[in-house]
Amino acid sequence: MNKIFAGLCAAAMLFVVVAEWVAPAVRKSTPSPQALPAIQDTTQVQRGAYLARLGNCAQCHTARGGQAYTGGDGLQTPFGRVNPGNLTPHPTDGIGQWSEGDFWRAMHQGVGPDGRVLNPAFPYTSFTRVSRADSDALFAFLRTLPASDAKNKPHELPWPLGTQTALTAWRILHFSEADTTTTNQVDTTPSARRGAELVQGLGHCAECHTPRNRLGGLRTSAAWDGATMPDGRWYAPALNDASEAGLSNWEAADIAALLRQGQHGQAYVAGPMAEVVRNSTQYLAPVDALSMALYLQTLNKGKDAHKPATGSVRENALGAKVYENHCAQCHGKSGEGVDNAYPALAGNRAVLMGNTNNLVLILLKGAYGPSTTGKPQPFGMPPYQFALNDLEMASVLSFIRNSWGNHASPVTEFDINKIRNAPDR
Repeated sequence: MNKIFAGLCAAAMLFVVVAEWVAPAVRKSTPSPQALPAIQDTTQVQRGAYLARLGNCAQCHTARGGQAYTGGDGLQTPFGRVNPGNLTPHPTDGIGQWSEGDFWRAMHQGVGPDGRVLNPAFPYTSFTRVSRADSDALFAFLRTLPASDAKNKPHELPWPLGTQTALTAWRILHFSEADTTTTNQVDTTPSARRGAELVQGLGHCAECHTPRNRLGGLRTSAAWDGATMPDGRWYAPALNDASEAGLSNWEAADIAALLRQGQHGQAYVAGPMAEVVRNSTQYLAPVDALSMALYLQTLNKGKDAHKPATGSVRENALGAKVYENHCAQCHGKSGEGVDNAYPALAGNRAVLMGNTNNLVLILLKGAYGPSTTGKPQPFGMPPYQFALNDLEMASVLSFIRNSWGNHASPVTEFDINKIRNAPDR
């Protein structure tokens, strides 16, 4: 046992030495930042503004109630808090001294102007797929923002997680620079190729919808299989599974409508995805929305990867009573819902998923669709965290999951309690 332990320690030390050797090599390859002349190409700036919305950059890099792009409130990860930086063109506190090449290396390689490896909470693992032309357009837009002297907050990570040695080691294990040769193509009509570029790259959808390993790296072998969000509560459902959020059997136009409006027919978005639609995908150009839809249609394992567990139908008088008093008025006596208003609960994938986190959160916190140009006044659901206790919530959700042809495992009081009392991050 001692020999095994000694061997592991030696391997770890060798890995650290390699990481220390690689980090300086990366730094040496990066030129010093240079100030750039004023932007002349307004078309490029407009394109960059559109791409910034598509990448939802402002959501992370803007503090609540603060000036846009001057730094975010912080992202709580399982490894500590990461504080997004100031992206305005301030010469010392922002990116005012960066060059186009510096910005491209940050996006494409995850390396800053000084060669330091960036924290992967900045999703360069996805942004590496962004084309150089799109990267330059983004940078051109950011350079037109009002410069702010808002100071960048240091990340709040326990030693040694924030060190260059640890970040370089993580990068070696989990990052592969993408070949962006094909992304220089220009599609004038909707295409799955362009959709893949947007979904995998600037949209960085896999960062939520793909599970991670213990070191926080994306499990590429389980791409799109669904994953619990960093807050430990919301679940980003599988995009390759028809029993969760797979879209292979949807019409492309319906997918595009959901992305741009947040609701289509009996389908609607809630939680973190509602924020994505409100801040980002509602602004998609029709050709890009359809391209993303065409790509999302291809994410299909050919089988239901996560079939919900079946449960026996049994008497649930309390659940039936709670449903009648609080739910039936909107969702219908038989869970039929109201088209383009309140979703049906009978046969609803979100109701039947094996992971019940989202269902519990919606009942506790309420569900409010995003206000979009296509649907400026969405219908919503009030929170019941103060109106119903854990037993009543577990009973009504179990009733819904086993009524009107639904068959799924019951929800327990523990399922409710662990979400109700989970600490805010």
